[in-house]
Amino acid sequence: MSLASIIMVVILLLIAIITLIFLIPGLTGAPYVPSEKAKVKKVLTKLYPIKHGDLLIDLGAGDGVVLQVAAKRGAKALGLEINPILALLTNWRFRKNRKITIKCCNFYRYKFPAKTTIVYAYALANHIETIRRKIECEATRLNKPIYFISNAFDLEDIKPEKKWDSFYLYRIDPQS
Repeated sequence: MSLASIIMVVILLLIAIITLIFLIPGLTGAPYVPSEKAKVKKVLTKLYPIKHGDLLIDLGAGDGVVLQVAAKRGAKALGLEINPILALLTNWRFRKNRKITIKCCNFYRYKFPAKTTIVYAYALANHIETIRRKIECEATRLNKPIYFISNAFDLEDIKPEKKWDSFYLYRIDPQS
């Protein structure tokens, strides 16, 4: 096998691996869609005025825009990202910011920290109710309400506390 053939095989393998890394999260309901920083700033001011003492969890943190805005407003921010490349890049991007943490994981299997106050998600419509059930379980486990900001999709049977543009704010209380 010639050197050119070996290089071609390596390149094709790399392309296949990168394609799979981006394809698998998309099939599990977590495609990467960047958030608009200006809108996120307004959401974390108008819908839920985030502040020091809050812990925001971004489900599907992507490039970390939501985390960055929350941290600049004094909150701690935890990004849960299933895509290992995005998690790695976002971790590197915010490596010096002590208010931001990124975990590469499936958030459905992750136990929220006790200090969690708000969860942000920009998910597909067919996953929003599953996300709600996850937040309800965590609110019950932690025995405290957790606020939930959904970008683009509303919950079926809960009236939002506030709405702005395509964002909805809900209070998810512990189940009895």
